[in-house]
Amino acid sequence: MPFIGTQPEVGGYSVLDALTASATASYTLQLNSANFVPASANQLLVSLNGVIQKPGSSFTVSGSTLTFSSALTSSDSIDFIIAMGEPLLVGTPSDGTVTDAKITSMSASKLTGALPAIDGASLTGAGGMQLLLDQSFGSTVGASSVTSYDISSTYINSTYDSYFLEGYFRPSSDNKYLYMRVMVGGSVQTGNIYANESQIIGGAYSSGGENNNTTGQIAFQTSGSGNAEGEGISINIFMSNINSTIAPFTMTGMNAYANTSANMVSTVNSGSLLVANRADIVNGLSFLMHSGNIHGGNVRLYGLRT
Repeated sequence: MPFIGTQPEVGGYSVLDALTASATASYTLQLNSANFVPASANQLLVSLNGVIQKPGSSFTVSGSTLTFSSALTSSDSIDFIIAMGEPLLVGTPSDGTVTDAKITSMSASKLTGALPAIDGASLTGAGGMQLLLDQSFGSTVGASSVTSYDISSTYINSTYDSYFLEGYFRPSSDNKYLYMRVMVGGSVQTGNIYANESQIIGGAYSSGGENNNTTGQIAFQTSGSGNAEGEGISINIFMSNINSTIAPFTMTGMNAYANTSANMVSTVNSGSLLVANRADIVNGLSFLMHSGNIHGGNVRLYGLRT
C-alpha cells in the first residue's frame, strides 16, 4: 500500500559489523571497524536468535554501546544489526546513491576546497582563446605619453604558437603611422628583417597600397592618423609561427583609423620576418609611431590554444 509521509528509503542504510554473543549484555557497535553511534535505538533493526528485538525494551543504546535487557550467552546468536536512516527526516544519502540527474543546482557557497584552475592554460587539450593581457597605458590612464608600448616574454612565449591582439593607439602629434617590431631574445629587432604589405579596403592598389620586402618594421597604415581625441588607430591582428624555426613569424590584420581630417580609413595588412630570419623565435612585441610618442591606448592579447 502507499506510504503516507516521507518515504522510508530516504537516509543511509548500513549493515553493521557482525557481533558475537558472549556472557554480557553490552556490545560495541561498529561499521567497517569504526565505532558507530546511531541517533537512537529506534534507528536500529536488531535480530537476536531469529527474533526482531523491540527498541527501548529489548535493547537500549548509549553512544556506540548497545545493551540488551539481559545478558546473553555464547549459545545466543546476534543475527544482524541494520542501521536505518530516519524516515521522517531527509537524512544522509548512502554512498554512491546520488546521481547527476538528482542534482538540479547548487549554491556557490556550498562549493568549498581547492578547485582546479579553469583558465585554459591548465586544461590539457582544451582549445580556444585565453586572455593574457588587458591593459591601458600612457595618457589613457593619466600617465605620460610613451615612446613605445612593449609586450614582453611574460605574455609572448612558448606557451602558445599563435596569438590574437586587439589594440588602440593614439599618437601624441598629428599625421603619424603605427609600426610594430618583434623581440628576439628579449631585444627589439630594428634591422631590415621585415616584409610588409597593406591596402586600403575598397581602394585601388595604385592609390592606396604599400609593399616593402626589406624594411625595418611592419606598418599598419597607408596614411597618417590624427592625434585628436577619438582619432588614432584600432588594430586587430592574428600572429602565427611564434616558436617555429621553419616558417617565419607572420601577422595578418584589419585596421581602422581616423586620418588628419577625422575621416575613417580602413586597411588590411600583413607582415612577416624575412625568410632568412625564419629561425628567429619571437618572444615579445614593440609598438611605436614612425616619429614622436604614443599619447596612450589600450591592448588586449589572447593566446590561441589548438
